[in-house]
Amino acid sequence: MVAGRCSDMGFFGSSEVVGIAADTLAFARSAAEESHPNEYMGLLRSEDATDLGLDRSGTVVTDVLVVPATESNPVSATVKTSLVPNDMRAAGSIHSHPNGVLRPSDADLATFGKGDVHIILGAPYRDHDWQAFDREGKRRDLPVLDVDLPDDEDFFDFTQADIDEELR
Repeated sequence: MVAGRCSDMGFFGSSEVVGIAADTLAFARSAAEESHPNEYMGLLRSEDATDLGLDRSGTVVTDVLVVPATESNPVSATVKTSLVPNDMRAAGSIHSHPNGVLRPSDADLATFGKGDVHIILGAPYRDHDWQAFDREGKRRDLPVLDVDLPDDEDFFDFTQADIDEELR
């Protein structure tokens, strides 16, 4: 939790995801391109929209968390579930399809159970080579928002009072 922010979200997004930060999507597209021809995989984290200066309720995807020991090859990426943190800001998942197909596979659908939004990035990873899905695998709208992201340095700036507030 970042100092001065508190969220009413619970595990895996009890607040609706209303968009993704443009910089976050650009980071993920770049990471997927670097991983090519292997799949890229990460978990999505979100911030309260009002904390980002938006006049709306809900959350915005602001971070991609890469889980250590993720194994990938040209047709799959596997996350060691024992290394996935219990994250109050968890929003869903993101991964690439090096073949460019922007549809979830049966294996993808099996992992979509947690979180409100799941993104597939397709080669060649340009601006429109991605699609968002809900947990059932249905396409969903996910606007790309131009918001100022919190400073990475602030991520570690918290007090015991902040922790206690988050756990309430």
